[in-house]
Amino acid sequence: MKTVIVVGNGMVGYKFCEKFVAKADKEAYQLIVFGEEPRVAYDRVHLSEFFENADAERLSLAPRSWYEDNGIQLYTNERVTDIHRNSKTITTLSEKTLSYDYLVLATGSTPFVPSINGVDKEGVFVYRTIEDLEETLAYAEKIKKTVKSPKAAILGGGLLGLEAAKAVMDMGLEPHVVEFAPKLMPRQLDTRSSKVLQVKLESMGINIHLSKATNQILGNGQITGMEFGEDDLLEVDMLVISAGIRPRDELGKSCGLTMGTRGGIVVDNQMKTSDPNIFAIGEIALYNQMIYGLVAPGYEMAGVAVDQILGDTATLMAAEIDMSTKLKLIGVDVASFGEPFMPPEKGHSIIFENKTESLYKRINVTHDGKKLLGGILVGDAKDYNMLLQMYLNEMPLPKNPENLILGSRGGEDVSFGSAMDLPDTAVVCSCEAVTKGQICCSVKEDGNETMKAISKATKATTGCGGCKPMVDDLVKETLKSLGKVVKETICEHFAYSRQELYDIVKLKGIQDYDELLDTHGKGNGCEVCKPVSASIFASIYNETANKQESIQDSNDRFLANIQRNGTYSVVPRVAAGEITPKQMIAMGRIAQKYDLYTKITGGQRIDMFGAKLHELPLIWEELIAEGFETGQAYGKSLRTVKSCVGSTWCRYGMDESVSFAIEIENRYKGIRSPHKFKGGVSGCIRECAEARGKDFGFIAVEGGWNVYICGNGGANPKHALLLVEKVDKETAIKYVDRFLMFYIQTAQPLTRTAAWLDKLDGGIDYVKDVVINDCLGIVDKLDKEMQALVDSYKCEWKEAVENPEIRAKYTHFVNSNSEDENIEFVSLREQKMPAPWN
Repeated sequence: MKTVIVVGNGMVGYKFCEKFVAKADKEAYQLIVFGEEPRVAYDRVHLSEFFENADAERLSLAPRSWYEDNGIQLYTNERVTDIHRNSKTITTLSEKTLSYDYLVLATGSTPFVPSINGVDKEGVFVYRTIEDLEETLAYAEKIKKTVKSPKAAILGGGLLGLEAAKAVMDMGLEPHVVEFAPKLMPRQLDTRSSKVLQVKLESMGINIHLSKATNQILGNGQITGMEFGEDDLLEVDMLVISAGIRPRDELGKSCGLTMGTRGGIVVDNQMKTSDPNIFAIGEIALYNQMIYGLVAPGYEMAGVAVDQILGDTATLMAAEIDMSTKLKLIGVDVASFGEPFMPPEKGHSIIFENKTESLYKRINVTHDGKKLLGGILVGDAKDYNMLLQMYLNEMPLPKNPENLILGSRGGEDVSFGSAMDLPDTAVVCSCEAVTKGQICCSVKEDGNETMKAISKATKATTGCGGCKPMVDDLVKETLKSLGKVVKETICEHFAYSRQELYDIVKLKGIQDYDELLDTHGKGNGCEVCKPVSASIFASIYNETANKQESIQDSNDRFLANIQRNGTYSVVPRVAAGEITPKQMIAMGRIAQKYDLYTKITGGQRIDMFGAKLHELPLIWEELIAEGFETGQAYGKSLRTVKSCVGSTWCRYGMDESVSFAIEIENRYKGIRSPHKFKGGVSGCIRECAEARGKDFGFIAVEGGWNVYICGNGGANPKHALLLVEKVDKETAIKYVDRFLMFYIQTAQPLTRTAAWLDKLDGGIDYVKDVVINDCLGIVDKLDKEMQALVDSYKCEWKEAVENPEIRAKYTHFVNSNSEDENIEFVSLREQKMPAPWN
């Protein structure tokens, strides 16, 4: 029996073990693993999730029993100190000596700690292991007890640095990112995309300091600040260093393996070191004169090493490693692929930037516009998987390549194609090197017809998870090609789509979730089907979110959006942005009384932030007395109908847009739907209300109103498409009534109108047929159902304020109206108010 020893039990070391036991003869090999940390391998990619629940087990890649079941001898909390190549043995810190036939080094990397004066002071941490995070958490709790508004700096503005910034924010500390380079994520982003990311992060309360070289750490034994230069200081109470990594290559160096000039153990395309019996994989392996810090190349290296040890010498590491990556940093999509920075001699770039939405998209194409060379996505990486496949497989670009990042314009086809159009050799899951052909074969030949089954059989989606949308599409399209019905069920508790459940509730008159679950579902329900059911009940019966409180979304339960620091928002409706001077004064008085942060939004209303739970009914009681009602900013319902000033004031105005917008907003207010929706009314084709960027929009023209539907802004902007032109106001409203009811009844949960239309067979022409030509014979029904919703509107907050039972939930204690004095609200951004308002 041959012995294989793996030194290192991180993600790459574990992946080697997983691949090895899947292929090796257990009778022919003994696998022994040494891990320096006290726990089994865990998912370091999602390390920041530890701050959400402090549960290390949830990050575990496999329980200890998995190693036992597969005959693996596992040593944790045990460091290998020496490799004796002549005797082919290793020695550990506890003086264990073991022999090997093959040795696999997977010791990973260690955080790079710059040699800054004072870096050894108390309160300075690194961001690498669960133990690091536990120490950081404990220190954060300590300083929060002694410092009123503690601040934490993160040294490093790369991927891990920004994750660390999110972590310290979650701890309740004010985060400051300090970066030596003049931009964030300098390896992945260009200057413009980095600036977009910076503005977005700053709006979330993260302070960014660029082009800063730290000279020393201040403080007498305990950190009190950082000094960058003369009179350039930053006061902080804690520092987390995330300034890069260095390979843990000391074992290779001490036993005489060939090393790189700047570190790392040199390997060939078989992952062999200068000793043919020793392999190196992951972040200690120097391949092509480069250290690869991503998990996908590490997993590929593990697979190559496994095959080489087992005798499959044909398996080699790819000559070039794709460094494309997609991440969600602090809730913001960031992705880069191929050649993110485009030298002019190679090709040219097509760039779309929307600063108001913190959105940046760049694709780099050849000079002839026929091939995709790379790109950068910030704020919306929904199309990353397909763009990556187009790049990797050198797929031809559409006639207008800009459509790939701008979306459909005026009915033009984006020409992305389907995932089924990819060649079978296309690698869909880069973490596990799973191809399109493997996924489709797993469905066709092995009968794996669910995402769960596919993940178990192929390991696709089990890494970073970025390939899930494409794998899901492949499974569904493959099933359709087999003639099988693909059903979009809500969840495991209901074997129905939202539309089917909507019809069941309506036709059978069911008005209670428990009754619906008992008669047409199973189990106890979940946080997916409960809000969907609540939305359906509201869409049919127009019941408010105060009814059946237990099945509402978290924000709907308190009729307010909970904010990052634990306070709530208050957003009264200001139809079309029209507000009287008296109401403005009242709103200012109330905001000042309760110390609320105020902001005028792009939707022409005033948001007020910072309300504590027990203050919500008090604030709304005063607002209602001044004539305000809920703006339902927390609900999947109408948000706003934006308006220009129209013909009343504007010399270009073709019609009176303000009163029309007020009428429309008051008509649709409170109507619940699968997702939020917005409207706009422009008084002329100059389009100051941006009606074509809304879910529905009206534009005044000669001869009446043009009506547009299914547009939206946000991360994936889409222009609305023309539904009908030059109709009178009454006809325009009638058609939008029908369109909205049709959408409400047929869209999947959390699907905006633009996405709904994209997936609707027949697209805009089919919608026209339904709502204008009545091809389904349902327009009378749609008209009546919309009018019933309009006629039954209630202000949810008025109901909550006046109903003692509902109002009682806005207290910290069941048996007392006292405020919980232990709750401390930390302001994320102070609003500066000029005199005399101070």
